[in-house]
Amino acid sequence: MAPQGLTVIPAAADGPRPAVLVLPGGGYGHQADHEAEPVAEWLAALGIHAFVLRYRVAPQRHPAPLIDAKEAMLHIRSGAHGLEVDSRRVGVLGFSAGGHLAATLSTAAATGTAHLDVARAVPDLAVLCYPVISFSRAVHQGSIDNLLGSGPPSGLLDLLSAERHVTAAAPPTFLWHTAEDAAVPASHSLSYADALVGAGVPAELHLFPLGRHGIGLAGGTAGTEQWPALCAAWLVRLGWARPPADDSAPLAVGTG
Repeated sequence: MAPQGLTVIPAAADGPRPAVLVLPGGGYGHQADHEAEPVAEWLAALGIHAFVLRYRVAPQRHPAPLIDAKEAMLHIRSGAHGLEVDSRRVGVLGFSAGGHLAATLSTAAATGTAHLDVARAVPDLAVLCYPVISFSRAVHQGSIDNLLGSGPPSGLLDLLSAERHVTAAAPPTFLWHTAEDAAVPASHSLSYADALVGAGVPAELHLFPLGRHGIGLAGGTAGTEQWPALCAAWLVRLGWARPPADDSAPLAVGTG
């Protein structure tokens, strides 16, 4: 049975294809629709099966969203959905708080449930879009309050600060952020990229000058609107996405 809140947008491609779990943002308080199906449709156009997860948010607390994400990862790998998925190439893409959830998946944060806390629940690749990363420095207080409630213990804040738990087992990661982001500072992406590089994990980071927080596919934001094309090129290099049919054609088109 498919996890609740999981929507599938299949790629129009033959044979086993990679898959990506899409985690929209919303500060663990709601789901940002523009960071959900539109992003999945962009991935499907690249030949990647996309699964959008509306994970549980406040008043549900940790580990509920992480449980939902791990269940979705295992479901995608299982093939029970009926799509031809290459179970060795299942990634995650998250925005803002969804980026935090993607990062905690990538660093194997524990739920306390044995059948979920397994290697197959860790993605093989990650794309983090203006992610919340740290719960201890330059924090996005709304995400902490919604996920953990008021006054969480310092040990739990450390456990969910993903930059502190990166190891060589973390997946290759593409990150992007904007310098203008006033809600979640770019230091979140910078610290995670630094941890990945320190652990010897392949990472690609783009810091754009313009753009508010939450711009999704960033259509119309000068410079930042390049991120889908840059990410698509990265996915092509890793063998996950189909090269464009025409070198003159754009790799991606989207609106925020």
